[in-house]
Amino acid sequence: MRDHNKAFCRLVAETFDGPGPVYEFGSYQVEGQEGYANLRAMFAGRDYVGCDMRPGPGVDRVEDVTAINLPDQSAGTVLCIETFEHVFEVRRAFDEVYRILKPGGMFVITSPLNFRIHGYPDDYWRMTPSCLRRMLEPYEVRVTGYQGHRAFPHTVMGIALKTPAPADALARCSRLVASYREWCRETERSMPAVEKFRRLAAQVYRSKGERRQLADYYAAEFHVDRGPIPAAA
Repeated sequence: MRDHNKAFCRLVAETFDGPGPVYEFGSYQVEGQEGYANLRAMFAGRDYVGCDMRPGPGVDRVEDVTAINLPDQSAGTVLCIETFEHVFEVRRAFDEVYRILKPGGMFVITSPLNFRIHGYPDDYWRMTPSCLRRMLEPYEVRVTGYQGHRAFPHTVMGIALKTPAPADALARCSRLVASYREWCRETERSMPAVEKFRRLAAQVYRSKGERRQLADYYAAEFHVDRGPIPAAA
């Protein structure tokens, strides 16, 4: 789990009243991330179940996100933070999450795009921002977007609210987008001087594309949708 994904999840939890129970798929905390990748404190006061394909740190229940052993409409909030790139039957996983969410439930997802292959235990997919936007279209209200250079961002992310969405859902979505952009700006501003110098020096020997990736690392853009996506989108 990378810092910006954890920040996005925290801001979602602060902006929306994510109902319980909370199910996290991909909760296995890999070596070096024990504790850091624990999202439970963000959803205090709600039942929280960490699920993964294998037992281990952070896992309460072994589950396959493409064939979840839960009844329809039984989960309040589902988290898939840097998970779906590791799921071969990824379309089935989207369908299963929708199936188990209660009416008014919330789905939070992040996934890498411009990022190295990382097998936990394997790595299959990269979703573009447009792909994620389409995948979440069955939900009533969605926020989808990316962080990084617009031609090849390093991360896509989104939240989706199943019908019936709260009356103030669009206002909360706008607040989330503003909060996340502010987090990006503040994180870039507060970068240690050594890191700023390292990134500046790297410009000398990087290609034009790599320089753009570095320069736009903290850029973030989002769509807020309610109802069908416009045909030209």
